[in-house]
Amino acid sequence: MIKLFRVDHRLLHGQVAFSWCHTVNADAILIASDDVVKDELRKATMKLAKPNGIKLVIKSINDSAEALNSGVTDKYNLLIVVESIKDASRLLEKTDKIQSLNLGGTKKNENTESLSKAIHVTKEEKKILLEILKKNVEVEIRQVPDDSKKIVDQSMLMD
Repeated sequence: MIKLFRVDHRLLHGQVAFSWCHTVNADAILIASDDVVKDELRKATMKLAKPNGIKLVIKSINDSAEALNSGVTDKYNLLIVVESIKDASRLLEKTDKIQSLNLGGTKKNENTESLSKAIHVTKEEKKILLEILKKNVEVEIRQVPDDSKKIVDQSMLMD
């Protein structure tokens, strides 16, 4: 069962590994990333960051969708983390198993605007989020479990 689907540009770190796993009672973490799956150093770093007793799986976006759709992940309380809004959209296009999206952290740069202190989106990402909302996927902003849930709606994404 998918307990949390999260966008966090840092992927696996203290907040995800400990706070979120504990809060959603996750026993497995799926890192869905085409980049990380090919990067041995990043994979090793992720393995070091995972909490004891939690299964860690790192798969490409396509392989992640295949695993979700096949049912092999159903036996886990699963926390899925992707690196970007674009990756979240790609995964959502390939599976209907995900009902909500948590925005936890995206990088700030000169082409982004802030939706919160940790969520910075480009015009393209705003369009992607609008498409996600059209699929009846709830989108929320919450960095840590103790933060109050801020629901993203169309008005926040219009220019």
